[in-house]
Amino acid sequence: SVQVWSDYLNVHLHPKSIYVIHQYMHDGDCGCLEAFGQGERLLQDPGCIEELEDRLHFYVEECDYLQGFQVLCDLHNGFSGVGAKVTEMLYDEYSGKGILTWGLTPVVSNVGILTVGFPPPPPDSQKNFYRLLNTALGIVHLSSHSSLFCPLSLSGSLGIK
Repeated sequence: SVQVWSDYLNVHLHPKSIYVIHQYMHDGDCGCLEAFGQGERLLQDPGCIEELEDRLHFYVEECDYLQGFQVLCDLHNGFSGVGAKVTEMLYDEYSGKGILTWGLTPVVSNVGILTVGFPPPPPDSQKNFYRLLNTALGIVHLSSHSSLFCPLSLSGSLGIK
């Protein structure tokens, strides 16, 4: 029975490396994590922060010589806020360690929308606005707490139309 994205993986992950945000699951009570502020607010919950710190310390204690961290984070949705808070936490707790952050954006296209004989559907301006705002806030916050920030996209526009 598939419940989360990691159930599709062929590689088995250590239970401490997966943290499920229950209120934003497909059947969660809050819907989509679509705004930067929603992601930031998630990590203001003391229980959430404590759980993440415990999981992080578990792996840090296993290291003989910790050189730094790599953070992969979506820029276009609320996970940019989650990533911003995580990199801020890493920056504060492990000053002097490198933080390499990859900001990921999707390819946005209208391919596959059948519009024969009909005008193309209007663009969802609110969704595009959220995507633009999340990307801008994510780039600013992630780059300020990272040693190196590298945006990644398969399109030339960072996923912004």
